[in-house]
Amino acid sequence: MKTFSLITTAAVLLGFAAFSQADGHSEHQDASTAMRLHAEFNAIGNPADVLTVKAAASRALQRGEVRVRVLAAPINPSDLLQIAGQYGVDAVLPAKAGSEGVGRVVEVTPEASYLKEGQLVLILGGGTWSDEVVAPEAGFLPLPDMGPVAPEVIEQLGMSVVNPVTALLMLDSFVELSEGQWIVQSAANSAVGGYVIQLAQQRGIKTVNVVRREGLAEQLYAKGADVVLIDGPDLAEQIAEATGGDPVVLALDPVGGETYTRLTNSLAYSGTIVAYGMLSGQPATLNTGMAIFKDTRNRSFWLAKWYESATLAEKQAAFGRIIPLIASGVLTADVDSRFAVADVTAAVTRAAQDGRNGKVLIVPTPE
Repeated sequence: MKTFSLITTAAVLLGFAAFSQADGHSEHQDASTAMRLHAEFNAIGNPADVLTVKAAASRALQRGEVRVRVLAAPINPSDLLQIAGQYGVDAVLPAKAGSEGVGRVVEVTPEASYLKEGQLVLILGGGTWSDEVVAPEAGFLPLPDMGPVAPEVIEQLGMSVVNPVTALLMLDSFVELSEGQWIVQSAANSAVGGYVIQLAQQRGIKTVNVVRREGLAEQLYAKGADVVLIDGPDLAEQIAEATGGDPVVLALDPVGGETYTRLTNSLAYSGTIVAYGMLSGQPATLNTGMAIFKDTRNRSFWLAKWYESATLAEKQAAFGRIIPLIASGVLTADVDSRFAVADVTAAVTRAAQDGRNGKVLIVPTPE
C-alpha cells in the first residue's frame, strides 16, 4: 500500500526534536523465531471481505533494517477506500494494510545511524495493521523524548501523521485567517473535524460545525466548538443566523453532495470552499452563477500530494507544531474502539459503520 510518500520523510525531519531514548528493555532475543500477525489483502473489494490475517515467523533483519513492535494504528477512511479500489492511488497486490501508526524499536542492525532499541517511533512505511513492522531505518520517525508515556498518549501519537496534519494545512493553506473570523466545516465529529476545532480555537478562529445526526453537540463544544448545527436544506440560513450575519470566509467539506452545495451557499463574497473527501458518495452541484457573482473559490486538498511536493522546511514546520501538541495532550482525537490484529474484520466493519464516536484502532496484543 502506498502511504503518502512518507518513507523519505523520516530522514529529513530528524532535526525537529530530540529523539526518545531507550528505556532499557530489549525484546529481540527471540524475534527471529516468534510468529507475528499482519492484515493483508490480495484482491480489491469490501475490506471486511478481502482482508485476511496472516501469521508469519519474524525474519532476521537485513543490513540497515529496524524491527518495530506496533503499539497502535488507526483505521482511516483512506485505508478503507484504497482496499475497496476507490482511492486515488491503487494498491500493489498483495498488500499489507494500514498506513500509519506508532511503535517501539525492539531491534536494530549495526548500520542504524539514529534509531536505538526502546525508542518510540512513528511508522511511516505502511503495513501498520500488524504485530511488528520491519523496514529500513528511514521508514520510521523518532519521537521526542517524553519520559514515561501513558497508553492514551501513545494512541494519540499513532494518529498523528494523517488527520492532524490535514487539519493544520487546510487552516493554513487557502485563506489567511485572522482572529475572530468564522469558518464552517461539515463532518465536524470526524477526527479531522475535531482537530480543526482545537487548532482554530488556539488561534481565536470561530467555527460553525455541521454534523448529520443529533447527540454530538456536547462533545464538540467540549473540544472548543462555537456553533454546532445539523445539516439540512436550510443550512445556509442556520449558519447566517448563528454567526449573526458575520461573513464566513472558509468552508471545509469531506462530505460532498448537497452538503458541499449548502456550505458554498453559506460563504461570504470571495469565500473559499475546500473539498477533501466525499463521504456521501455523491457528487456536488456547483452553482456557476454564485461562483461568478460571489467570486467563490472552489479548492481541494489531498494529503498525499502535499507529502510529495512539500519542502523539507514545510514538513519540519508541520510536524514541529503537531507532535508537541499531541504529546502534551492539547490536541486529541476521540477513540471509538480497539481491536487486535486477529480481529481486523470486526475492526474494519466497525470503522465503516455510521454512528461511531471516534477512531477505530488496531492495538496489537502486548507481549
